[in-house]
Amino acid sequence: MAHRADAVAPLLAKPDAAATPPPPAKRNKYPFFCAVLASMTSVLTGYNVAVTSGAQIFMAEDLGVSDTQIEVLSGVISIYSLVGALLAGWTSDRLGRRLTIVLANAFFLVGPLAMALAGGYALLMVGRFVAGVGVGYALVIAPVYAAEIAPASSRGLLTSLPEIFINTGVMLSYVSNLAFSGLPVHLSWRVMFAAGVVPTVFLAAGVLTMPESPRWLAMKGRVAEAKAVLDKTSDTPAEAEQRLLEIQDVVMNSSGNRDGGGGAWKEVATKAGVRRVLAIVLTLQFFQQASGIDSVVLYGPRVLAMAGVTSNTLLLSLNVLFGVAKAGSILVAMVLADRVGRRPLLLVSTGGMTAALLVLGSLIAAFAGAKDDAAVAAVSVAAVVAFVVAFSVGLGPLAWVYSSEILPLRLRGQGAGLGTAMNRIMSGGVTMTFISLYQGITMAGAFYLYAAIAAASFVFVYACLPETRGRSLEDMEELFHTKRLRNSPPLVQFDSVHCRFAIVGAALDLDR
Repeated sequence: MAHRADAVAPLLAKPDAAATPPPPAKRNKYPFFCAVLASMTSVLTGYNVAVTSGAQIFMAEDLGVSDTQIEVLSGVISIYSLVGALLAGWTSDRLGRRLTIVLANAFFLVGPLAMALAGGYALLMVGRFVAGVGVGYALVIAPVYAAEIAPASSRGLLTSLPEIFINTGVMLSYVSNLAFSGLPVHLSWRVMFAAGVVPTVFLAAGVLTMPESPRWLAMKGRVAEAKAVLDKTSDTPAEAEQRLLEIQDVVMNSSGNRDGGGGAWKEVATKAGVRRVLAIVLTLQFFQQASGIDSVVLYGPRVLAMAGVTSNTLLLSLNVLFGVAKAGSILVAMVLADRVGRRPLLLVSTGGMTAALLVLGSLIAAFAGAKDDAAVAAVSVAAVVAFVVAFSVGLGPLAWVYSSEILPLRLRGQGAGLGTAMNRIMSGGVTMTFISLYQGITMAGAFYLYAAIAAASFVFVYACLPETRGRSLEDMEELFHTKRLRNSPPLVQFDSVHCRFAIVGAALDLDR
């Protein structure tokens, strides 16, 4: 009995003192600068995904596109992003993390420009495809670069940066919707898309001034360059030496698979620890999107219209409020991730999302059809804001943080691509079916469904996710039993015998 209690303890306890180094006296600001610059590409991700929220009103009037076409156009960018997500691992392992970020900016230049010049629905879809490939690349590479450039003391903060910038892009797209809504109909939506083109060239040039990821350099045998980067990005010289030794140890254990070939994927079939890590990554990304956040991001005006708000200007203004709340909450997550830990924030987040969705569904069920009822509209807006805040303080950014932390180096690029693919499939599924879903089971029924999924994500976090705060990326290989060397004992025992979860009716056994 004592042995079993020790085995499951890491799920409930913080890492022990031996695994958690004392905080440095002064943190190095250079990796923060690098992570910020790399993550700026994520602004374009958020902008391009969410700009259709308001632009769809004017596209429908100008081009005569139907509700079904709008539904597909809004959500299909997530499906298109699968191309970029699945190629990003291969590209980043061969060209490097830095050039992959530049490539993402090139897609963000061509795609929105094509949409701004589109004369019909077909060209809109072409532009959406190109932008979608850029979204996939950016979603994979930004958090991977941030995780690999950051010292352990600030990795949670820096790995959260892509999410805060995605949400800044969402907020800016809402501001763009409101600011350009007064233009003639045939110009307004075109300017909304074109506004996202301007920053791409400057961002691509800025990224070229950043150092390459030290882990990628070590994988390529460029150890001297990796050491130079670590000297610049570590809090102390001793930490730089330790990080280099850990990276070299992992790279040495990954011999024969330095270019991301089939060796790492053979481990998925043969090593339980690697399968468990991939299962956790995929499940986290499933829950992040299946709980319905993109229904609010892309269809916020429709949701509030159902709650009785009738003014288009007010609807677009409230969208800006949601964007501000979403982006602001990420700042809280960034501050707390390295102080409180990943696990407590994820539990608070998923619990809060469940409560907010239940309140919103109940309000719509009780007062559906009410027009200009200030009290109902105010409480509905408060419920949506609560849902957005709960998501953004935990599950939103930390699904990416946790995923990028626990993947072993030899599988990190391609594993992150798979996780992003799951995220985008679920995002596309949610956004491309939301209108049909609420027409079929009512708007209240749709939010009750999302609430049930959010509740399931709470159970998953509680049962299956150990705390990772304060651990080096290389320590994760010990924690999750993904290290190839078997002659040294693990730092802690992570026993997931009872970590079983059902997704869409199928049992997912994380220990098999």
